[in-house]
Amino acid sequence: MAIKRALISVFDKTGIVEFASELSKLGVEIISTGGTLSLLKDKGVPVIGISEVTGFPEIMDGRVKTLHPNVHGGLLAVRDNEEHQASMKELGLEYIDLVVVNLYPFAETIAKPDVTYEDAIENIDIGGPTMLRSAAKNHAFVSVIVDTTDYAKVLEEVQETGDTTLETRKRLAAKVFRHTGAYDALIGDYLTGLQGEPYPERYTVTYEKMQELRYGENPHQSAAFYRKPNAAAGNITTAEQLHGKELSYNNINDANTALQIVKEFSEPAVVAVKHMNPCGVGIGTNVLEAYTKAYNADPTSIFGGIVAANRAIDEATAQLLHEIFLEIVIAPDFTPEALEILAKKKNIRLLKVAGLDTIAGRESQPVITTVEGGMLVQASDAYQLTEADLKVVSERQPTAEEMKQLLFAWKVVKHVKSNAIVLVADDMTVGVGAGQMNRVGAAKIAIEQAGDKSKGSVLSSDAFFPMGDTLEMAAKAGITAVIQPGGSIKDEESIRVANENGIAMVMTGVRHFKH
Repeated sequence: MAIKRALISVFDKTGIVEFASELSKLGVEIISTGGTLSLLKDKGVPVIGISEVTGFPEIMDGRVKTLHPNVHGGLLAVRDNEEHQASMKELGLEYIDLVVVNLYPFAETIAKPDVTYEDAIENIDIGGPTMLRSAAKNHAFVSVIVDTTDYAKVLEEVQETGDTTLETRKRLAAKVFRHTGAYDALIGDYLTGLQGEPYPERYTVTYEKMQELRYGENPHQSAAFYRKPNAAAGNITTAEQLHGKELSYNNINDANTALQIVKEFSEPAVVAVKHMNPCGVGIGTNVLEAYTKAYNADPTSIFGGIVAANRAIDEATAQLLHEIFLEIVIAPDFTPEALEILAKKKNIRLLKVAGLDTIAGRESQPVITTVEGGMLVQASDAYQLTEADLKVVSERQPTAEEMKQLLFAWKVVKHVKSNAIVLVADDMTVGVGAGQMNRVGAAKIAIEQAGDKSKGSVLSSDAFFPMGDTLEMAAKAGITAVIQPGGSIKDEESIRVANENGIAMVMTGVRHFKH
């Protein structure tokens, strides 16, 4: 076997002239279509138009040009099958040994903010995937390239032996089916979204690999990092790394958590995260004040943690950040002075995430969680609470300052692992109880962490109180106001305890479990 005929039809023309030219020098006959045909001719590469092969003109604005037996017979014929050989000879068909095709840019098209439905549909490639799949199916005999980075390897093998190895053809075929599968999944996702079907009968998703990671959650686990095509701005997949070694699996998870929390705030805010839970959150008139509060919330746990800010890091804030060991600092920008200060630390990662200073709240997105043998899909918890949504259930009304702190605490508790209790005072968290098997345990941790700061603070609970014991603990700690979802059959018991201790309590009617 040897590669004698190649069909080349590419949208991305990177390197194609050089590749086709080298094939031609090796005696390979090249067939091409449309813009690729014109380019190769202009560059002096000997080439045959697809119409000469099919005996039929390209029609319907190029929609129909390669969907023809003269093409697919040449691709799909099993070379060592006598019946197939006889059919090829009887019909005057010729084998095609190499297919080089990449597809219309559907992902790039739908990423345009002004894309029309008609533009999106027009950029659904039909002939390209069909040729790719035909060639990939028949990889025992046919080589197929969908990725420009494979040109060099294929050319090297053809120059050495006249053909590719079976191992290379298998690898290239697998890549084709991954590529066409992802391409179709993206089209299906786009059209399904237009129809407003959040949970269709088949749920197909596709992600692109960003990098292989050194290891996963633990050193004995392998891992890789993927991103969704056309991901919206303001997330970890769109971050620009300005300094430091590559991110680890745990870094990425923690950084994602920090970003989700800091995006809750429109005012200057700083979030410190450790093991996917916030250990300190602060807001202020500027980033320095917000960071100081986030640090003072828990000076111990922030060590080795991740810090995210929704304002640019300035020189003064950078000086404070430089004083402690941090894994990552995330911000919409860094001043030159701040970057110089922080970059003195070799191992700290500095991530620039554009748009954080303009994002407040988030649109709901599908969240996928895998289970053994399957997956769960739900809408992300993008619920935004306002003061108008609250119902005061206690005899005492919360003061204006208490209401401000309650709303702040509610934004934070939403992102703390359940069962969750968060204490807030003076625009900063003072106690966080996360991931406990009962609510009293979570409250105990938060109150112990706050110490004397619990007096005069407010308390947020991600779910209702099943009985009044958490309120009794809050009263003993000097907590003055509480925000919780309500809905327990023993709500009246909690209300009674609040009233007996002069605690203002509001109910949201919405819970925020986070497992």
